[in-house]
Amino acid sequence: MPLFQKAVFHTTVARLGDLPVDSCGEVAFAGRSNAGKSSAINTLANHTRLAYVSKTPGRTQHLNFFSLSEGRYLVDLPGYGFAKAPGDIRSQWDALLAPYLRFREPLRGLVLIVDCRSLLTELDEQMLAWFAQTGKPVHVLMTKVDKLTRAEQMRALQAMRESVRALGDEDFAQRCSVQLFSSLKKIGVDAAKKVLGAWMGLDVQATPAPPAAPRTEKKARPRNRTAKGWSARAAASALPSARQERRAELARQAQSTPESLVSVAADATNETNGTNVANVTNKANDAKTPIAADSNTDASEK
Repeated sequence: MPLFQKAVFHTTVARLGDLPVDSCGEVAFAGRSNAGKSSAINTLANHTRLAYVSKTPGRTQHLNFFSLSEGRYLVDLPGYGFAKAPGDIRSQWDALLAPYLRFREPLRGLVLIVDCRSLLTELDEQMLAWFAQTGKPVHVLMTKVDKLTRAEQMRALQAMRESVRALGDEDFAQRCSVQLFSSLKKIGVDAAKKVLGAWMGLDVQATPAPPAAPRTEKKARPRNRTAKGWSARAAASALPSARQERRAELARQAQSTPESLVSVAADATNETNGTNVANVTNKANDAKTPIAADSNTDASEK
């Protein structure tokens, strides 16, 4: 299992005296409220509810420690720059954050969470200028890059690098790195883990790719061998007109059929009547002939 996926909640610190005493390596996450700080921690740990993601920015008011291994922690710092935070809480943040970031010996570096759709705010610049005095490295995560096109991402990355370079000297520029990151699309997760693991002297393995789905045997589809060329398509397009002509011809024949049948029937009737008359006449003649013969015979006998 990759190291960051072993992260579990360890403790919440509201006073400097409650800081873990067994720590030998810490990485702090800072950023303006609603910049996606908790979401970034959850994505790195591959956990949906490790760091609390609230719809109310500035909900984190203490130092939350998440254990990676024995003596190594990720630290979720309170978000800064949220105007609705009460004054006493803001003063508590200042009293807690300032000494922790300046004098905490196990602290190995700072991850600054910045929304990629905006450059460094005034509070971001103050945080970087303040932390630069410690001589420790800074890694800027430009979150929510999934909301930008690829070209817009490259322009934002270049602008962020120039802004960071303008804040300090050459030494600070070498200690400050910048990268694109997206909790939604999992962009830049392995790159961020590599940087943080190097700070704490840990061997971080890349997130393994999901197993490939089993391959199923594909059956070849029977090809349609009756492909039509131009002449065949032209003949097929002419079929509807030929059918229409045939239908018209049948309709014309249907209209002329009654008269033909009448004439044929009349001829047949006449022919039948003539045949019957002839038959009757012939029968009559045949009947008369024997009678006449009989009469002649009788007369001769007399």
